Amino acid sequence: MPRTVPTVGSPQSVSERRVSHAYVGCYTTTARYARGDGIHAYRVDAVTGAWSHVQRLENLTNPSFLLLSRDQRYLYSVHGDEAYASSFSVDPESGLLTLMNRAATGGRNGVHLALDPSGRFLLVANYSSGSIGVLPVQEDGTLGDHVQVVPLQGQPGPHRIEQVGSHPHHVVFDPAGRFVIVPDKGLDRIFAFRLDLGTGRLIPTEQGSVSALPGSGPRHAAFHPTLPILWVINEIGNSVVTYHLEAEHGALRPVQILSSLPSDYVRENTGSAIAVSADGRFVYCSNRMHDSIAIFAADPASGLLTSIGWVSTRGRIPRFIGFDPSCKFLYACNEQSDTVVSWSVDPATGGMTPTGQVVRNPSPVTIAFANLDGSRKVPDTFRGPTP
Repeated sequence: MPRTVPTVGSPQSVSERRVSHAYVGCYTTTARYARGDGIHAYRVDAVTGAWSHVQRLENLTNPSFLLLSRDQRYLYSVHGDEAYASSFSVDPESGLLTLMNRAATGGRNGVHLALDPSGRFLLVANYSSGSIGVLPVQEDGTLGDHVQVVPLQGQPGPHRIEQVGSHPHHVVFDPAGRFVIVPDKGLDRIFAFRLDLGTGRLIPTEQGSVSALPGSGPRHAAFHPTLPILWVINEIGNSVVTYHLEAEHGALRPVQILSSLPSDYVRENTGSAIAVSADGRFVYCSNRMHDSIAIFAADPASGLLTSIGWVSTRGRIPRFIGFDPSCKFLYACNEQSDTVVSWSVDPATGGMTPTGQVVRNPSPVTIAFANLDGSRKVPDTFRGPTP
């Protein structure tokens, strides 16, 4: 069982302190060149955004992406290079985690996970196996072993190292919860499914998938909160693509592609994560090696993007970016600098101002945020676009 290292002192009530909690997952193995040591829990001040450490849950292998249940009672994790997902209970006052169980995902190297809107099924992207695993969520929050494994099939992209086969990297539901979108870095495709809540089985849409540019490597996706628009960041192609989603059948149609990099940057880079403001007016994409966040303004009618500029992540290899539930602050996990850095975001202009707060956390690769108002419910805005 993992060893818990709590902070000294007694935690105070969420509602009393006006605080939330943030959970940071890390890479932990030498194969990942990691310095991480499990999942770290922090208490977050709702007004200032200041973090204070409350727990380190050790003896976990590469808890590389985390997700809270909608009622905030449970936390789920995939584990890089492993073949299982884990469930944790969340204490509603202190935010402390307790491991409940592990369950087989039906594939290796889970890199992302998503809960369906009913909370009954957990979907896992098995990167190395090229498949999506569907795991049942029990009434007590624990996970059952996979009830379906869906292999993703197609012609690999042209990159001889990164595209030798299927590599699904993300799983997102559209805001209405009707469709499941899976960007596949290895096959240069975006897959689309429906989830049968009676059986827990994924069913391809009529279109099934849409092709990306050869060698682009689709990685992460995010929806506009109200428009039928999907944005995808391409890891290898260093670009962001705008897709129109046909609401009835879930068909995707590309309508725009823009570089995620400045025109004068000619060195190596890989795109990583994407985040969308709560009102859908601004889109943010992270660049690893350029070590920046690209800011785009979204047209309120069409969803087409216009570049605003780039902001340094103040660290190396920003694997993850994401908003806190209030959308006041945007965070970056700088994997190779062992830092979590935050900015306040101007809701009118989309501009980012450094808060000056830097959290030291070894090999951080993801953040899951608890809700700020103490209601223990995730806002609908965060169901799909910003895991």
